[in-house]
Amino acid sequence: MNKKVLLQDLGLKDYKDTWDYQELLFKQTLDLKIKNRREETELDTPNHFLFVEHPHVYTLGKSGDLENLLVNEKELEKKGAKFYKINRGGDITYHGPGQIVGYPILDLDNFFTDIHEYLRLLEEMVILTLAEYGLKAERSKGETGVWLDVGTPFARKICALGVRASRWVTMHGFALNVNSDLGFFDLMIPCGIKDKAVTSLNVELGKREVDLDEVKQKLLRHFEILFEAEIIKKKIEA
Repeated sequence: MNKKVLLQDLGLKDYKDTWDYQELLFKQTLDLKIKNRREETELDTPNHFLFVEHPHVYTLGKSGDLENLLVNEKELEKKGAKFYKINRGGDITYHGPGQIVGYPILDLDNFFTDIHEYLRLLEEMVILTLAEYGLKAERSKGETGVWLDVGTPFARKICALGVRASRWVTMHGFALNVNSDLGFFDLMIPCGIKDKAVTSLNVELGKREVDLDEVKQKLLRHFEILFEAEIIKKKIEA
């Protein structure tokens, strides 16, 4: 089993371009798995972890309801935002600057073959990271993602999750609000869940801005421990 994970930080990158890149890595891994099975070989399948920030964009999962987007495309254009229907699970999600988006493209045959456990470990990675900032983050029963003040009238979501998997290969992932402009969440019903607020790490800490690179390093450290993985930084080619 290959537990090495190639890390790439793509910086600020268009959602569609990143989606296409994810699909490429996803297909390469799937093709190798199929080749291994067909030719009875045991070549290591790769694992990837992409960090990225996106310009303002709304994405709707395959089981989502378009009515959870509260504005039309012309209004989105005025806000400088785009909209895509995509092939992950979950409902509507917003991505934008100041948000850490992580896309693990893993062959779970290298780790464990359990999508439920995979989601819970991604949540745990975020929960442990937020604990380092003095925040008690939790899961909310029946709802993916990471929340604060669960079970109270002040419950608010700080991290969204949505994944796709085929033959135990994953794509898509999580979006953690760090320095996000929360006004963009007012244009939708986040993840289709009414009457619950959204928050960001900088808001919770009462800070103007939180160091994104510091948060990323904490996330990666917890990821390595939880998945018993080895992160290897890959240089981005110009």
